[in-house]
Amino acid sequence: MSVKDEIKISFPASSENECFARTAVSAFISRLDPHIDELADIRTAVSEAVTNAVVHAYRERGGMVYITVKIIRDRTVCIHIRDKGCGIEDIEQAMTPLFTTAHNEERSGLGFAVMESFMDSLSVRSKKGKGTCVCMKKKLQEKEITDGFS
Repeated sequence: MSVKDEIKISFPASSENECFARTAVSAFISRLDPHIDELADIRTAVSEAVTNAVVHAYRERGGMVYITVKIIRDRTVCIHIRDKGCGIEDIEQAMTPLFTTAHNEERSGLGFAVMESFMDSLSVRSKKGKGTCVCMKKKLQEKEITDGFS
């Protein structure tokens, strides 16, 4: 894995910063000139992962969200979104569509399913009481070169 470029950002875990995270990640990878649908997929997956950290990891009590984005030479984007929140007791159960731990709000329980559907790969590591890391990858398509007459 030959890393071409990398950024690391951190910010307070608040719902207001979900938009910032989505925008920062998409701005960083935009220089690869991804297709619009690829960029939308990544933005949505980042939004879901950050929202999970805010709502579930810290349960709206605050903390920090850490994002690392790596661009690999073969146009693969690797995104790690990490928190130091409560952790996930049963990752398999948490990744089951419609499962949610939010009892006081209307949540669909589709966050991981959405991330998985928009990215090429998704893995989740977590330790109870230590936090969670969501690792996502997406290989961007090569851009077609046109002569302008098509």
